[in-house]
Amino acid sequence: MALTEAIRRFIATGPVAHVVTLDADGGPQVSLAWVGIEGDEVVIGTLHDQAKLRNLRRDPRIAVSFQAPGRNAYDLDNYLVLRGTARVTEGGAAQLLHDLAQIYIGPGTRFPPMPDPPHGFVTRISVVRIAGNGRAKVATTSAW
Repeated sequence: MALTEAIRRFIATGPVAHVVTLDADGGPQVSLAWVGIEGDEVVIGTLHDQAKLRNLRRDPRIAVSFQAPGRNAYDLDNYLVLRGTARVTEGGAAQLLHDLAQIYIGPGTRFPPMPDPPHGFVTRISVVRIAGNGRAKVATTSAW
């Protein structure tokens, strides 16, 4: 599913993502992440192997949610949820995180803050479902 321009603009503002993967027992594993967009994929950089990466290698299903600015007619916060499948690729995380740090921390930020950071991993998410409550309408959802 293609990401709308409204979603692209929103993610470019640097909202922190809640990333949900599935543990081996089927239970949810939740972490926070900075995210970007490359083409039609949502991308996440991770310097070290973590539970979310091990989970995705075993089961590529993933959900990413964001709290968005504003409230709806019932005075509830706007939000965006992207569901899809992910693939974990080796390398490229240090550069991706450096680029995202310019948005999430501020221009001129040196990140990762270490000499010779590990190459890490990039998680690439193909979005298959968009849901939430926001401003821009999408054909199959009530918002976004």
